[in-house]
Amino acid sequence: MKVKFLGVRGSWNDVLNSARTTIHMEHGEKEPSSNWKRRMLLAEHSPIRLLNIKWKWFDLKYWVSTHFVRHWLGIEHYVRTQRDDRTGIARDDKGQGSFVEHEAVANAQALINISRKRLCSCASVDTRIAWKELLHSIKDEEPELYNVCVCDCVYRGYCYEHTSCGYHKTEQYKKELQAYRDGIN
Repeated sequence: MKVKFLGVRGSWNDVLNSARTTIHMEHGEKEPSSNWKRRMLLAEHSPIRLLNIKWKWFDLKYWVSTHFVRHWLGIEHYVRTQRDDRTGIARDDKGQGSFVEHEAVANAQALINISRKRLCSCASVDTRIAWKELLHSIKDEEPELYNVCVCDCVYRGYCYEHTSCGYHKTEQYKKELQAYRDGIN
């Protein structure tokens, strides 16, 4: 499986100016600082939804694609069809492990929300790998967003799963939680 980062739509200046509107300030042209971006993302203020990330997975297992399609708020999915009349192959002959191309565009809030579920150790290994590959593909372009995309136990500060993996009891978890809180991922 391979992922390709296809770009960012919207800008941090758009996010900043929308935030200024909400607090009755004049718009400007100044690019916000990295610290400001991180604080906006951690606070999950509504203007972060103006920042959209587009990507495409190649050779993603169909059942993994299905995990991602379950996320619908703030994200659009475009998955290659398996229809008989389009592929020339009987759909019943394709198993859940067959590969599809899956393209998506999601706003920053959706990426944070999806990360909480799909980075959790209770999620499927294949799904976690696909999500981590996506996040690594945006790391250089959007480091602040990358750094706030964490699993639920780090996001919440505790694990609420019925059957916990136990990660929240480890030293590594304590380090990751502290880094998240300090802004040093």
